This record gives sequence, C-alpha cells and structure tokens, in this order.
Amino acid sequence: MLVYLNGDYIPREDARISIDDRGFLFADGIYEVVRLYGGTPFRMADHLARARRGLDALEIRYDDVDGIADVCDELVRRNDLEGAEATMYLQITRGAAPRKHAFPAPDTPATVYTAVKEYRDHPAEYWTEGVAAITVGDNRWSRCDIKSISLLPNVLANQRAHAKGAFEGLFIRDGIVLEGSHSNLFAVYDGELVTYPLCNLILGGITRAVVFELAEELGIPAREGLIPESRLFDADELFLAGTTTEVMPIVTVDGTTIADGKPGPVTKKLQEALRAKVS
Repeated sequence: MLVYLNGDYIPREDARISIDDRGFLFADGIYEVVRLYGGTPFRMADHLARARRGLDALEIRYDDVDGIADVCDELVRRNDLEGAEATMYLQITRGAAPRKHAFPAPDTPATVYTAVKEYRDHPAEYWTEGVAAITVGDNRWSRCDIKSISLLPNVLANQRAHAKGAFEGLFIRDGIVLEGSHSNLFAVYDGELVTYPLCNLILGGITRAVVFELAEELGIPAREGLIPESRLFDADELFLAGTTTEVMPIVTVDGTTIADGKPGPVTKKLQEALRAKVS
C-alpha cells in the first residue's frame, strides 16, 4: 500500500517520521477520517474545512489543505481502489523540532500524512438490530470541537465500552449527555430529533450535519438541545452519527433497554436516506 508523507508517495512500510515530531511527543496536531463510497470521497470539502479550522485554532501553519483532495484521488488510483469502499486518514502535526513546550520556529514544516485503505464495515446487524452503549464521565479538555490527535480520554472511554460488551461510550458532563467517544448522539422524543448544541464541548461531526439536512428533507423535526442523563432512558429512540458509524441505532444503555429494544422508525428513515445519498 502506498501512502503520502510530506510530498512523497511511498510504500507504507517505508514511511518514517522523526522521533522529534511534535505529534509523537505532544499529540500536537489534527486528523480527519473521510469515508469513500465506491471510491468517491463523501463530503471531502466539509472534512477539509474542519481540518483548516482545527489548524487555525492550534496555530499550525499548513497552506495546502485543499490539495489533500488531489492527494486522496492519487492514492485511490495508485492503490487500485477505484470503485472500492474505503477510508482516507489525514494527520497534520506541527512538525519535527527540539522538544520544547513553546512552538518551534515559524518555518518548521508541518508533518503531513495521508493514507487510503479498503474499509471493512461493521457487522450488518449493528444497523438492523442496534448496538449497546454505556455512560462515562467526561474528563476531556474543553476544546472538543478541535479534531485533535490527543484522544486518550476517548480511547479510555471506548475501551471501557468494549470491555463491557458495548459499542460506544457516551460522555456525561454535569448531568448532560454530550456525545460518544467517536460519534455524535441523537435522541428522539415524540418524533423530534435532539442533539447537543455545537460548541467547544463536542465535535461538529460531518455526519451530524448531514442528519440535520436529511431530517429537513424528510420533514422530521430536529433541533439542538440538552439531553439530561435523567431523560436518556426515556428516549423513544437513540442513535449515533459518524463517518464510519453512519446512522447507528442504540438499543441499550448501561444495560437498560431503550423503548422496545429495536431500531425506531425515525432512525430507519434516516438510515435509508443516508444510504440513498451515498449510493
């Protein structure tokens, strides 16, 4: 498999970064994951816009974010992935420099890594039968809107979920359910979609935005609002939204069944609409 690293297309096993890279030393960088359906990136422009916002917020200089779209196309071609189901991973760090907390010299080049690989989907029953989730306390930093490579709290939350046989961990802060460790959360109450408002406490998911678009097209009421932990188990439906989770129903949380324990009608409508959009 060929990958892209700092301007070169090279075999993955030959890709090397400096041990002084600030991504390695400080988790000083951002990343994106883009889904490719039939070899075509979905919402690439939105992903790159979010990457640019993250770079600006972290004051990492990289002037060719738009060029990543061409890099993705080239990786698809060189790896014979035309027409394939795949994902693109992008990571940009502040680059390699002597280890100091303060930023290195302004002319330090960013480290840019991109890879496209065939995507192995989740088991089909995850969408048709739903998944389990658990709740976890939110101990992340206060800039969750930046898609930073510093993901240790997310890793620990997701591992806790997997250790309990669940798919996702749902972060709770001050009695409010925010989002999952790697996905956004939607609840349905009386036919209306509710998800936590865009702010620094959650990641503005690309699929989250698509769900709002689909809801409008389908005439499903949708709004930003709070989901109190005390009302989580009263939801008519719960589902996750994300690049690789797409629209995935949650049927149990902390071992408690949600509604009748089956994916609900609103979730199913959104699943079908999303699949139609990407087909």
